[in-house]
Amino acid sequence: MSLETVIAEISQDHAELTAIRQDIHAHPEMGLEEVRTAALVAAKLREWGIEVTEGVGVTGVVGVIRGTRPVGASNRKTAIGLRADMDALAIPEQTGVEYASKNPGVMHACGHDGHTTMLLGAAKYLSRNRDFAGTVNLIFQPAEEGRGGAIAMLKDGLFERFPCDAIYGLHNMPGYEAGKFAIRKGAFMAGGGRWQVNFHGTGGHGGATPHKATDVTIAAAQYIMALQTVVSRNISPLETAVISVGSIHGGSNQSSNVMPAEIEITGTMRHFNKETKEIIDRRMRELAHAMAAANGCTAEVDLGWFATPLHNKDEQTDTAIAAATALVGSGNVMPNITPTTGGEDFAYMMEQRPGAFIFLGNGVNPDGSMHQVHTPQYNFNDAIIPTGAAYWVSVVQQELG
Repeated sequence: MSLETVIAEISQDHAELTAIRQDIHAHPEMGLEEVRTAALVAAKLREWGIEVTEGVGVTGVVGVIRGTRPVGASNRKTAIGLRADMDALAIPEQTGVEYASKNPGVMHACGHDGHTTMLLGAAKYLSRNRDFAGTVNLIFQPAEEGRGGAIAMLKDGLFERFPCDAIYGLHNMPGYEAGKFAIRKGAFMAGGGRWQVNFHGTGGHGGATPHKATDVTIAAAQYIMALQTVVSRNISPLETAVISVGSIHGGSNQSSNVMPAEIEITGTMRHFNKETKEIIDRRMRELAHAMAAANGCTAEVDLGWFATPLHNKDEQTDTAIAAATALVGSGNVMPNITPTTGGEDFAYMMEQRPGAFIFLGNGVNPDGSMHQVHTPQYNFNDAIIPTGAAYWVSVVQQELG
């Protein structure tokens, strides 16, 4: 069936899919807490006659669609996985839309509501059009945003229970024209982590006896400045790495004459290879303890990595490019974009199965403005739902005929 026919058929479901997306948006759930979202996904899959398994990796859902054509010796693949994420973020929503979050302090600020909906759109189409050879595993993953959802599904035997010869992921991208695709071979997204350092001292009276206190604010200030040397002086200029401070907490603005006894600093770090990761890990710890000791304080350091670098395999990237090109034309596919230091835990699945991850433009406003993901004003663009769903169908056509 031609992709023009595919997208026309999916477009007939656009209103239903938009309602699903906005319902998910209105009821966001944090990672490994996607009980309502997972139930909605499972119910829709069953409604469309799709085999469903719930509770994969706590709240993950897998739907299985088997093609009606026989699998022959000439088949390149016999089973593939298509993955979407379901979780939201701890961000108070400021979009002002009528379907805004009903869960205070939590919102779909990254478009996972749209990702889930696009895969559901593809699922509905494929459930009615099974003229392919092999099996499509629809992987609805929980907890992409740093709570270990991919690892949880893998530990629960994802690929042993649902074998896949290749896997594919998709993410919307604000700032790219709606409906355009972007991808590259090799290193595409960074490994990411979060860190927390707590400096402990005696505290003291900042006005009367500062000389009798061990001052954690000095240790913290020196540590923050020293962090800037890790990338500039410990990592090759030819490698990419990021260390950023995200929060600083200490003392009380109601007691400005009190020197705090503890300061907490948190942040994130990014890398593209194992050697860079090891340098970041070692130097961040060494500097924390050194700055603490220099000021008569102590330090507690907690570094945790929530995503490994994502590397697109050549064969699957070619397949993704072919699928996107067949759908929107080569002029709307960017095949060699610059890597991003954003993280994506789909990379853990790609360490076990060859795969490719692609971006789909979420659009820009007429004046060229847009809201980035992970901001209170971000909202997924419902207009791209049919394009994303049809891309998944195109991947199935490329891989399973």
